[in-house]
Amino acid sequence: MAISAARHVFINLTGDYVANYAFDAAVNSASPGSVTTHNLSSGANTITVPVGFTVKGATIIPPSTNTQAITLKGIAGDTGIVISSTDPTSIGFETAPANFVLNAGGTITGLRIIWN
Repeated sequence: MAISAARHVFINLTGDYVANYAFDAAVNSASPGSVTTHNLSSGANTITVPVGFTVKGATIIPPSTNTQAITLKGIAGDTGIVISSTDPTSIGFETAPANFVLNAGGTITGLRIIWN
């Protein structure tokens, strides 16, 4: 069964300046439409991108109580970039890699990834 996925990023500003921004990624009509849960150990954790689908993006959702650092890397040896330990991080792929690495500062139980 085909799954169609639409990814949106919304930014709402309030206070001295009020604005609302919405950014829509192209609809992916061949999405895996899946959510995977990962238990990360300290160090490099290879995350395999779902196969048999056209994966256009991933939203990484750490547990809200997480206190461990998370670094997103292309491969284990990369410097990578530190992403939020608690906020969702959405990334879009021009062409999905076979896998990527999440380097954890310690054990993280229940990190979710929504694939679209």
